[in-house]
Amino acid sequence: MEVLHYLLEGFGTALAPENLMYALIGCFLGTLIGALPGLGPANGVAIMIPLAFTLGLRPETALIMLTSVYAGAMYGGRISSILLNIPGDEPAMMTCLDGYPMARKGKAAEALALSALASFIGSLVATVGLILLAPILARFALSFGPAEYFALFILAFATLGGVTGKNPVKSALAAAIGLAIATIGIDLSTGTQRYTFDVLELFEGVDFIVAIVGLFAISELLLFIEDHHGSAPRAGVIVNRLALSFRSVLQILPTSIRGGLLGFIAGVLPGAGASLGSFVSYTLEKKLVGAKGCFGEGDPRGVAAPEAGNNGAASGALVPMLTLGIPGSGTTAVLLAMLVSFNITPGPMMFTQHADIVWGVIAALLVGNILLLLLNIPLVGIFVKLLSVPPRYLMPVVTMVAFVGVYSISHSAFDLFFMVAFGVLGYIFRKADIPLVPVILGMLLGPEMEKNLRHVLQIHDGDWTMLWDSGLSLGLWGVALAGLVLPVLLGARLRRRMRPSLQD
Repeated sequence: MEVLHYLLEGFGTALAPENLMYALIGCFLGTLIGALPGLGPANGVAIMIPLAFTLGLRPETALIMLTSVYAGAMYGGRISSILLNIPGDEPAMMTCLDGYPMARKGKAAEALALSALASFIGSLVATVGLILLAPILARFALSFGPAEYFALFILAFATLGGVTGKNPVKSALAAAIGLAIATIGIDLSTGTQRYTFDVLELFEGVDFIVAIVGLFAISELLLFIEDHHGSAPRAGVIVNRLALSFRSVLQILPTSIRGGLLGFIAGVLPGAGASLGSFVSYTLEKKLVGAKGCFGEGDPRGVAAPEAGNNGAASGALVPMLTLGIPGSGTTAVLLAMLVSFNITPGPMMFTQHADIVWGVIAALLVGNILLLLLNIPLVGIFVKLLSVPPRYLMPVVTMVAFVGVYSISHSAFDLFFMVAFGVLGYIFRKADIPLVPVILGMLLGPEMEKNLRHVLQIHDGDWTMLWDSGLSLGLWGVALAGLVLPVLLGARLRRRMRPSLQD
């Protein structure tokens, strides 16, 4: 009953006219961002953060808008996958396998409508899971001490390979750089300057928003300038009139529910993410259907399964972020930075200190899913036309939003130069295939990680063994070790299995 009471209060926040308007704007812009190949939800949310500050939004309104952008981008990734055979982001790759063949058969509108419906069901299932699981996990996390929190941060870094899908060595290097950046400024414990080089603007450290916008938005612009060949996307398929039968809806219903459940589990697990949710949902459905299906040739269930999976994972990834302060995906790492910039610390205490924001966001997810379903089916034609806008017209708008937004936060020209510097760093990292998310995660978690480490050592007179003295902290260290080692072992095993088939 307590959860129901808080949820009803959350609906009061989410359905406030201003919040509802920004949720609608976020859903529309998120769908557009997701449909544009290459941007993806993390870039989309990073681009929209300066706009939230420019508009002077309250924390709950800003977070509702950004989570709507996040959800919309997960929906929108299917549009270019189905119509152009170009995934809008990594989780949408699996949708190409059956979505594009359906479009080639003249069923583009049906594929788009079914994928929107599957996304809605998957998100709805996962949001219900978020409502049920998040308060339980938050109460459990209240028993954490500084040693347990330090072990939890280690767990977050140990599972970075799953979040980024990159080389674990490069992920570790990026995380180390993020942690190093987090130490810049005046040490609050000793009052000494660290890596400030007597630059006054660095005394308070590096602003998260400046770093995020530079690493994501500016580096994207630099990559575009380098490529400069995308004046128009390649020709796709013609979208026919929608003729959706009740039978086809019933056919994908159990698929979408299964995909939503699997995606939610993948999202809750730190390091798993939407890509795993999409892949597992598609693989399981293909095995369940077996010879009765035509997967890879345009089976509607092959469109519904990955869409339900990746949208379920998007909601699931909010569970560790809200309850533990540990992002479950790259996009939730960006959302975490948004909360920190508002002086709100995600974690178990957030459910008591900022219950209106937490439950407002959860209720907004439910409302946003309905808005996205209502937007995505009738407005498919508009999104398809927007796909034909040359990127050379879109990128200057993105850049302008980034510069105006960052300047409006601090009114400092130094931050603009710093943002460009982070953009160049992000460009170099992306060319070297070094993931950006660990850098942000290191910057976000570094100060709290250092504070908890110092707390443990001060209480126990410098005894390092107290970091794994309790059963809970020891368990977290064990899970962290497994999260670090198992992906490497499983990846090596998978490569050995694939080698003979490739040779054949």
